[in-house]
Amino acid sequence: MHRFSYSRMFMMSHSHVEMPSALYAAYEKASSQLFYPRGTVRCSADPMFRSRAARDLGCVLDVDPDVVAWLCLPIEFKTEFGPHVPDFLVDYEGGTRIFLDAVEVEQHPEIIEGAALAGLRYRGVARKEIERGYRLANARDMLRYATCRTPLNDRIRMLSALEEAGSLTVAECLGVFREVQPMTGVSWMVLHRMVVLDLDEAMIGPETVIRRVQR
Repeated sequence: MHRFSYSRMFMMSHSHVEMPSALYAAYEKASSQLFYPRGTVRCSADPMFRSRAARDLGCVLDVDPDVVAWLCLPIEFKTEFGPHVPDFLVDYEGGTRIFLDAVEVEQHPEIIEGAALAGLRYRGVARKEIERGYRLANARDMLRYATCRTPLNDRIRMLSALEEAGSLTVAECLGVFREVQPMTGVSWMVLHRMVVLDLDEAMIGPETVIRRVQR
């Protein structure tokens, strides 16, 4: 079990304990929303999003190579204007843990102050940052295949081809996959950090270069 799960598992296994009202309201709102793509890779519990912006930030988190895992609607903390529930708790490589909100323009000072008083690392991520470049669009495309799995035969063929060539374009990989559709196979391998491609400069296309992740 991922270490993020303990708080939500505690709530679920202690149903007689009253859930904080703001947290309950956040769950209620998120449960009534449906945003695509549905799949996630590093969400450590049920994916729940209160807004399109939050869902988009979740997409970006899933393709961030520094992100270990993320949890939706983790806690509530006090602010000057009442309790606040952040969109995510994110665990990064190296042990950094931070609460994030998807915000339209700028961070709200009272939320920043409330988080600081609670001893929490917090940041609001503006929509322009979430939508910068092509990363979000590419993440959305690939996450359509998050619940698919590239079969072992195709994975071995792809990794062997990259080992031999050093890099391949998407067009050159089309004949490698025999058990799944090529972009299904490539997307799953990118999402699971077996191969890497540039998500920022352009939409994924035939000329996009794919390389094996070096561990």
